[in-house]
Amino acid sequence: MKKEEIPQDPGALNKLTKEVCYAVDQSGQYVTELSSGWEVKAKALDVAWEDIENRIAVARQKVLGGEASPILFFMEYRLMDPGILAAYTGFWKWRIKRHLRAKAFGKLSHNQLRRYAEAFNVSVEDLKNMNVHEG
Repeated sequence: MKKEEIPQDPGALNKLTKEVCYAVDQSGQYVTELSSGWEVKAKALDVAWEDIENRIAVARQKVLGGEASPILFFMEYRLMDPGILAAYTGFWKWRIKRHLRAKAFGKLSHNQLRRYAEAFNVSVEDLKNMNVHEG
């Protein structure tokens, strides 16, 4: 791509950051240039975030329906999987998968709940009630 062809379309991260792109200048040398965005990439990101929002909504409904524990909701909300959550909490992945069930979650000790709450950056009470406070 030539230096003057680097896309400058407004994107989802347009106001926060710029992306480094490689381009060819007039002398044929590769140079780095900043791009404010690319429409195709912005649409792909929008689709990805829409999918994430749907997964969070499904997780919330499963918790409210008694099919899953609030850990599932927060895993989806914080974009985690059992492996990542295991690294943050120190629990084995198989234990986390067990704790995803509502019945098992109800038997967790305060210390275990605290470890999950710290990993999700919420209080134990907010963990239990699926309350999210961003600030």
